Amino acid sequence: MISITRGISNILSRIAFAHTSSNPSSIRTLQTTYVLNCENTEGIRTDEKSTTDSDAQRKELTEAELKLKNKDRTQVIPVETSIRYLRSSAYQQTYGNTLIWELYRRNHKGAIPPRKTRKTCVRKGAISTGNPCPICRDEYLVLDYRNLDLLRQFISPQTGEVLSYTKSGLCQKKHLQLLVAVEKAWDYGLLTFDVPFLEFDYREYYGKNVKLAN
Repeated sequence: MISITRGISNILSRIAFAHTSSNPSSIRTLQTTYVLNCENTEGIRTDEKSTTDSDAQRKELTEAELKLKNKDRTQVIPVETSIRYLRSSAYQQTYGNTLIWELYRRNHKGAIPPRKTRKTCVRKGAISTGNPCPICRDEYLVLDYRNLDLLRQFISPQTGEVLSYTKSGLCQKKHLQLLVAVEKAWDYGLLTFDVPFLEFDYREYYGKNVKLAN
């Protein structure tokens, strides 16, 4: 930088001597002006570099915050919001016409999956696994006895019973919440179910010596 400045200053000095009849004040003005311009140019480059670094750092922080926000489960979502979500276009775009557990696959070691699913997917208010269950991975899916559209997806249309966690892939904590929500919906009469057929032993009423007609 210094050598370049000196070389250019010598050239400018010769030009100044030729045009200004060796006026020292003109030479000093030319030299000072050029050095200041070089310093300003270098300062602008430094500012641009610092601005680029700050923008990149801000972008990295934003991505990190977004990743933490996606794993955060401390915020309580009301059941009314979950009901509206199941009827929204965002839900249709995400799941389409399939059930929320239908395309889910468990992540396990080996070819044979464990008999039980994991205990829970959320620990200390955040998702602690890379493959959370169908309920834990979507924070807007709230298990509640009033959220009938969600509960019906876990009830078998053939038997009317709640699907096993081996089929739905729910963790043990969410499966227990599902059983409680379905039982509560049955008690409130929000979901219909078949009453099991009972066979009575009439010998308890008529005595053991009475022959019953077949």
